[in-house]
Amino acid sequence: MSTAAATSARPGEVLADRLPFTGARARDIALVVGGAALTGLAAQIAVPVPGSPVPVTGQTFAALLVGTTLGAGRGVASLALYALAGLMGVPWFANGTSGVGVSFGYILGMILAVAAVGALARRGGDRSTLRMAGTMLVGEAIIYAVGVPYLAATAGISLSSAVALGLTPFLIGDALKVALAMGLLPTAWKLLKK
Repeated sequence: MSTAAATSARPGEVLADRLPFTGARARDIALVVGGAALTGLAAQIAVPVPGSPVPVTGQTFAALLVGTTLGAGRGVASLALYALAGLMGVPWFANGTSGVGVSFGYILGMILAVAAVGALARRGGDRSTLRMAGTMLVGEAIIYAVGVPYLAATAGISLSSAVALGLTPFLIGDALKVALAMGLLPTAWKLLKK
């Protein structure tokens, strides 16, 4: 088998499948724990949004990267671990918080989004800039589809107010996150082919 054939992506493969590691189970456990830790660390990058109970964080970007690089199964396990540990008191939600708050719906949305982007990555959704943009947009849409109604319900506000407080102020930041992912993951695949 030629070197080019050995390094080209196989159908159904995600970046994490390329990691050299002895023992698939040990690799998977390390990836799941690492993905949860990355998401928790990125959640500490938090910028308050005036008037909104939800800050801009690196959490969604990290979660979507976890999903695309680990695939749906490991990605969901990683975000479920992140959510459960936060519910049990680990202070790694935005701004070092834990437990259920008005923004917990976004975390639930992230678990669903990771499943979707992981499945799309296994179908090549992370291999080109255009596909990566679509993959990230699908993930962001799922996060908001769960997070915004949850915010409305828990904060006791109308859905239109929740959109104004929990979606609209984040669109520019999300566009930047999508642009970053569009360059990052397709570049990683290109580097693997060299």
